Amino acid sequence: MEHAVTYELLHECKQTGARRGVIHTPHGDIQTPIFMPVGTQATVKSMTPEELKEEVKAQIILSNTYHLYLRPGHKIVEEAGGLHKFMNWDRPILTDCGGFQVFSLSDLRKISEEGVEFKSHLDGSKHMFTPEKVMEIENSLGADIIMSFDECCPYPSTYEYAKNSMERTTRWAKRCIKSHSRPEEQALFGIIQGGFYKDLREKSAKDLIELDLPGYAIGGISVGEPKEEFIDILRYTAPLMPKNKPRYLMGVGSPDYLLEAAMAGIDMCDCVLPTRIARNGTAMTSNGKVVVRNATYERDWGPLDPECDCYTCKNYTRAYIRHLIKANEILGVRLLSIHNLRFLTKLMERVRIEIENDNLGTFKDEFYKKYGYEK
Repeated sequence: MEHAVTYELLHECKQTGARRGVIHTPHGDIQTPIFMPVGTQATVKSMTPEELKEEVKAQIILSNTYHLYLRPGHKIVEEAGGLHKFMNWDRPILTDCGGFQVFSLSDLRKISEEGVEFKSHLDGSKHMFTPEKVMEIENSLGADIIMSFDECCPYPSTYEYAKNSMERTTRWAKRCIKSHSRPEEQALFGIIQGGFYKDLREKSAKDLIELDLPGYAIGGISVGEPKEEFIDILRYTAPLMPKNKPRYLMGVGSPDYLLEAAMAGIDMCDCVLPTRIARNGTAMTSNGKVVVRNATYERDWGPLDPECDCYTCKNYTRAYIRHLIKANEILGVRLLSIHNLRFLTKLMERVRIEIENDNLGTFKDEFYKKYGYEK
């Protein structure tokens, strides 16, 4: 069967092995490696689709199965003509399966072979997610890339817990494949689990690859573990993934983690971080984080980042943005969100160039030094 989404490898960095490629989807091509802004509730917080395209230069955005199922309901989105029409976004969309939200937001949850029973974080009502239900929701939403239902293993977990969880995730993936009703239009990706145990990661990857899915993700890392453990499992797991299919690392959005992901051969990353820290008055800049609400910026007439080409940096000063944030004006959050999102999409544009020039390792070292990260 022809997959709805395919991957084309263009170049491998001779210095690091990082990949430069293109993901072909029904709603357009995605140049990789890529950072994907998160639009949890069918909107990237405070951003219009036009701003995401023109100012942020986002190629693909994410939405969330759990949140859209609870509100407004997947059937309403389906009646609207699917997520693309509902939110007026004509580029690719990825929906996650809601597994992480079920485990992180829900008070009561009971995990069984059938699925997960949970309470809504909105009103306490009881719901059940099974692989079949998740596929029904994601098929209704109509994203280009959809994720199979997995159990996001907490950190830390015992070996026994991680093993049972990983094996269940594989069984759930098989059920997702059976109930996926739109494979010619939507690509179903599998999620590699296994906690921080390398043999479990290897088994998970092997079993999922046998299912011949159009793409694969690494789940269950970047969940609160030390950075060394994150890098260790990332570097171990990424090479286990097929070379001819997209590789997605879930829930990563700080510049250092994005660079580590690219170095490991990952194609796609996503995170709510840039808009979340914008709401706290924090900007990512080429010289590190700037907490713009701090008094030191009260009379700072320069841009957030002199090296940035975004709308915010071309038009507004740190002093003005600080005033907006201090006054709780929505525009302050919007301007910081545009900047932070553009900072990451621009970083990945640069990463793609450095891969083509076989220079990503050198660029990473230079970036770390300038940004204030330790190697």
